[in-house]
Amino acid sequence: MIVDPFSDVLRLTDAEAVVTGGFCAGGPWAIRFPGRDKIKFFAVVKGSCWVTLEGEPEPILFETGDVGLLAKRRSFVLGSAPEIPAVDAMELFAGAGRTLATLGDGRDFAHIGGHVMLDPVRGGLLADILPTWIHTRAASPQATVFRWLLDRLIEERETGQPGAHLASAQLTQLLFIQILRAHLDTSAQMPAGWLRALGDPRIAPALRLMHGDPARAWHLEELARACAMSRTSFAVHFRTVAGIAPLTYLTEWRMRLAERALREERTPVAVVARSLGYTSESAFSNAFKRFSSNSPTAYRASLRALDKNAAIETIPDEIDDAVPAN
Repeated sequence: MIVDPFSDVLRLTDAEAVVTGGFCAGGPWAIRFPGRDKIKFFAVVKGSCWVTLEGEPEPILFETGDVGLLAKRRSFVLGSAPEIPAVDAMELFAGAGRTLATLGDGRDFAHIGGHVMLDPVRGGLLADILPTWIHTRAASPQATVFRWLLDRLIEERETGQPGAHLASAQLTQLLFIQILRAHLDTSAQMPAGWLRALGDPRIAPALRLMHGDPARAWHLEELARACAMSRTSFAVHFRTVAGIAPLTYLTEWRMRLAERALREERTPVAVVARSLGYTSESAFSNAFKRFSSNSPTAYRASLRALDKNAAIETIPDEIDDAVPAN
């Protein structure tokens, strides 16, 4: 199987998209949603609406089949027109287990939305490289795929066939991946960083080599040759799109893998070091400390404290959106 660096990032961050519902509306309407520390996404299934996003000067028109992804903490308003006073989503969806809301007669507009759950420690690897806002229009080259996924997702959630819960989860994950794919198609317009690098076809062979065997002591000449580029051209282009040198990228990816491995309490640090190509535990510890400002042992202890706090902390459920009505 071909090594897929972007899938590696999704697995490492435990990215899991979850549909939390939607709503229907008719006539004049508007809903204000609070900012959340989660990646949120939504799609317009029927009709159109205006999106007024905190920090943006102008409202954005969303039409049937358009998909949006909000990766930063921003409040936003969805409405049939920008000037309509908005009701508060917390009040609209108040009530234990309430997952359905209808404004007006519900005939003009239908919406489905959700959020992306990420690992609390490693999730920043994905969340931090995404732009605040991604808007993929129904007229985009990916429109056919989006339409198919949305139609199947709504069908699964409405018909209640055997396996519908699992099917809905898989379709939602595919929808999230498709949003990211559509965004990667614009990688040339992105700032330098992980995301732009993952979408650049010229350095893809080098990324596949490093992700496929991160423990190997890769040399710049090998990576450049795999990309059919000279050593200098490869190094310059890689830094231009990734923001860092190729071997620095390799080291950082190793450290991300080390962070995941150190969550396993029974895995000795020396074993983690060897699995990532370090000949000694001390060499690995020094590299890890330069990356995270903590030794592997101290990092593992901090994870135990984090897990303990998470276990005793009660986090209220997020009020999102509900399933579109028939």
